[in-house]
Amino acid sequence: MSPDAAPPLARRWLPARRLLQEIADFAFASVCTGCGATGVALCASCEAALAPCVVSLHHPATPMCAGLVFDGVAARVLRAVKEDGQTSLLGRLRPALHAAVAEARSSSAAGRRIDAVVPVPTSRAAFRRRGYRVPELLARDTVFPMLRALAPARHLQDQRGLSIDQRRRNLAGGFIATRAGEGTTVLIVDDVITTGATCAEAARALRAAGFEVAGAVAATATPRHRAGHSGSA
Repeated sequence: MSPDAAPPLARRWLPARRLLQEIADFAFASVCTGCGATGVALCASCEAALAPCVVSLHHPATPMCAGLVFDGVAARVLRAVKEDGQTSLLGRLRPALHAAVAEARSSSAAGRRIDAVVPVPTSRAAFRRRGYRVPELLARDTVFPMLRALAPARHLQDQRGLSIDQRRRNLAGGFIATRAGEGTTVLIVDDVITTGATCAEAARALRAAGFEVAGAVAATATPRHRAGHSGSA
């Protein structure tokens, strides 16, 4: 059940539950997520490793970029957020996302304005398991309003372990827009770009509904799909 579909009382408790989770993350953190040092959730050295370094990704239809390479400390932090519920660490990845958003904004075709950011939807199973949606949590903290405009059109197989072609086939027609775009220009937001197939499918669904898609951004991107970097941001 999505937060919007939950009973009103349950919806009111969601922010409190997330706050309690973050407090617990800090209170009980015994080792650094990045290197295993004791006593802190993330040591100064590992936090420094999360300084944004924007990387661009090759895609023929939709410009994509990310604030960090999904490797080393960045990968361990994002896995801790997604797999271990350490949502307090998400704030350490927000500068990377902000850098990617700034890059996308500055390089958007003809300097088009961006009206909103649209988070990539996650599966119902993933939401039930975690209790939160990572792309949505990231998208809430940009300079643009967040717009929930996408939903899964059908059951999607877990993307982990799939080849590039398998990912594309799995995602083909996998998203549907939940509202009409009417020319609204949006930026797609995800936590990690692996092959670009997820963001490309999101862009297809949005364009089909009348949105203009300026590009897609993520906090991280896998190393093999880097096209270059623009330095620290």
